[in-house]
Amino acid sequence: MNTFTHLPQEWDQWLDRNLAKGCLVQDIVKAMVESRFDPDFAARTVAERVELRALQAQVALPAQAAPRQPYQYGLPRFAHAGNVIPTFDRNVHITFRMQRPVLAVLDDLLTHEECDRIVGLARDRLQRSATLDPLSGQHQVKDHRTSMGVFLPAAGDAFLDGIERRIADVMNWPRANGEPLHVLHYDVGAEYRPHHDFFDPAKPGFGPTLARGGQRVSTLITYLNEVEGAGETIFPALHLSVVPKKGSAVYFEYFNESGQLDWDTLHGGAPVTQGEKWVVTKWMREGVFS
Repeated sequence: MNTFTHLPQEWDQWLDRNLAKGCLVQDIVKAMVESRFDPDFAARTVAERVELRALQAQVALPAQAAPRQPYQYGLPRFAHAGNVIPTFDRNVHITFRMQRPVLAVLDDLLTHEECDRIVGLARDRLQRSATLDPLSGQHQVKDHRTSMGVFLPAAGDAFLDGIERRIADVMNWPRANGEPLHVLHYDVGAEYRPHHDFFDPAKPGFGPTLARGGQRVSTLITYLNEVEGAGETIFPALHLSVVPKKGSAVYFEYFNESGQLDWDTLHGGAPVTQGEKWVVTKWMREGVFS
């Protein structure tokens, strides 16, 4: 008997209604499995929705505060026309794009040989990934991020210098505004639960990092290997899932000329169910990053 691995609109609404009523997660998953949803899909879908609702509650404004204004989509930084992005050394192809939020899936960003070389540079230098605490400003290891990672500065490395130049061409933003390349490795079960890449200026712990080049404005996540099971980049607010493909990438931006932040770019790394996942991430800032 076939099982379902897609959530129709009526089930999407049903899920929100039952969570709002306070139904137990295990009861919701059981009901979905009894209705022929794949058990792993059901459990993952419910867990992601619970996480999304919790994050939305955290960023909700107090009742007495002015409501957040709708994000204004002006001229995007990612303003490439057509389906080909010419860079200084090769063409990169656009296979999918959205306008709201600004998001694109790219192909041929890195060759397989380049992917393997980046993995080789990072493999013996990995450390447990940390997150920046929004209140204290301290880097902390948390259960919601279970990958291993390392930054790879390009200074003095001709190979990484070329990768950085190509990425700056694709992201259409000054290279000097970019943070160093950040390689992440996910074993089976490792994940990064939904989060935003920008720094909420209302949180005091983000002050020091905002002083190092301003707000983050865009992200490029490039996949360095073929993942045997799951490990997608998920966008819960968009009901979008990007499947890893070696050498391909997903781009998104979330900061406009007025300083607004696009909260719809909530995203995460789904748990790897088989094999491993390697990615390299580039974050761009408003100004020169120091």
